[in-house]
Amino acid sequence: MRIPTTPFGAGGAHTVVDPATGRPFAEVPLADLAETDAAIERAHRAYPAWRAVAPSERARLLRAFAAMVDAHIEELALLEVANSGHTIGNARWEAGNVRDVLAYYSAAPERHFGRQIPVPGGIDITFHEPLGVVGVIVPWNFPMPIAGWGFAPALAAGNTVVLKPAELTPLTALRIAELAREAGIPEGVFTVIPGQGRIVGQRFVTHALVRKVCFTGSTDVGKGIMRGCADQVKRLTLELGGKSANIVFEDADLERAAASAPAGAFDNAGQDCCARSRILVQRSVYDRFLELLEPAVSAFRVSDPQAEDAQMGPLISARQRDSVARYLDDADIAFTGQSVGGTDGFWMAPTVVLPRTAQDAVWRQELFGPVVAVMPFTDEADAIAKANDTEYGLSGSIFTRDIGRALRVARGVESGNLSINSHSSVRYWTPFGGFKQSGLGRELGPDAPDSFSEVKNVFISTES
Repeated sequence: MRIPTTPFGAGGAHTVVDPATGRPFAEVPLADLAETDAAIERAHRAYPAWRAVAPSERARLLRAFAAMVDAHIEELALLEVANSGHTIGNARWEAGNVRDVLAYYSAAPERHFGRQIPVPGGIDITFHEPLGVVGVIVPWNFPMPIAGWGFAPALAAGNTVVLKPAELTPLTALRIAELAREAGIPEGVFTVIPGQGRIVGQRFVTHALVRKVCFTGSTDVGKGIMRGCADQVKRLTLELGGKSANIVFEDADLERAAASAPAGAFDNAGQDCCARSRILVQRSVYDRFLELLEPAVSAFRVSDPQAEDAQMGPLISARQRDSVARYLDDADIAFTGQSVGGTDGFWMAPTVVLPRTAQDAVWRQELFGPVVAVMPFTDEADAIAKANDTEYGLSGSIFTRDIGRALRVARGVESGNLSINSHSSVRYWTPFGGFKQSGLGRELGPDAPDSFSEVKNVFISTES
């Protein structure tokens, strides 16, 4: 396996570990503060020329970038399996998502329309002006897609981008940056800077030449970034934590709801801000649902992430595995699924818990692991109240055959992304983001380039 190179290194090095085995397999040089500043300044110098590129040419370059990613899907996927422990099926989808997001936003440069607004005495028009240098801070749970959600619309809108991958998972971002250059993206337009959050990420917040920060990660860190950006009134998009509810009504197809629940909760070993980590089941069918859920959890395939049929791999690190396990010390465990024994990797069995009260930590806190809590509810009002009893509001699901009920509950649940009889949260052509402490702003969808630009209003007098 070829490890991507980086021009940085004054900040030391990070040892990359395979989560499936616990064994190190690469060293990635890290940037220090001076190297970070130099990269930001290069992006700033590249900005005027990139902004001036004709829309059709910028679109062509983004299409070439998408095609280059497409030609390296398998290479990127295998890097992600080794670096993140993602199943090979998920990793292929994630690499394909980068390609698709680039292809989608390659249409934006030629379609980022302003407006002509009727006014007396002249003509009023608006323009979308790019911001300048955009800093994208990417988490370790979905390194490829979340990177693409930031850099693709930012580049399409005419900005240059500096991107910090998570310390634990830098490899695919570094390789994508190489592919960008091979596709013809000019030097300095898209730069990946591996490094520590307190150095590189913090510098994105404090450096005056970085005009916007996109951050995906924990709510606590996001709050700190928000406070830091306030000093410069810096533009900001936050995609933070979640504690999403999967609401199952008595009229639902219970077999379908139970069969789909493990994937909704345990995909990526539960390390997903959209994970349906709380299941609310109407009391009249609660016992029956648990009867159906147990074999579905037992059948959920936890295995070597390189296996074609793997549904769940390891957690990202020993620290993350141990953090999740501590929540189970005093929990009522209903049943567990498969695990992988005889290995040094960071494995954990999918686990179903029954909280004693709505104040239990397993019910209220984002564990970020393969644990789902199940609780009964009485009626629609109770389901909505229990679903909303959280500081988060990112995603969720509603299972019912009654479309009127589905729409009532969907309007009542305080969440940015809801699915009816499904656990689908993300489509690159629809907006994504959270309510409450799950974030600020929206990513993806047709309007994403707007969040990487300023609206300029120009009035032209026609009076003689």
